[in-house]
Amino acid sequence: MSKVKITLVKSPIDKTKRQKDTLKALGFRKVNQTVEHDATPQIHGMLRVVNHLVQVENA
Repeated sequence: MSKVKITLVKSPIDKTKRQKDTLKALGFRKVNQTVEHDATPQIHGMLRVVNHLVQVENA
C-alpha cells in the first residue's frame, strides 16, 4: 500500500473542534511536524477536512 507524508504547516488555533480533533487523530502535536500514514480512504477523508492546514506528499 502506498504511503502519504503529511506536514502540519498552519496552526490549528481558532479552528473548529472537528478540525482540531482530526489533526490529533492524525498524530499532530506541533506545527511543522511530519507524520506518515498509509493512503487509505479514511486518511484521505481526514485530509479533506484539514487540507487548508497541511501539506501532503506521496511517499
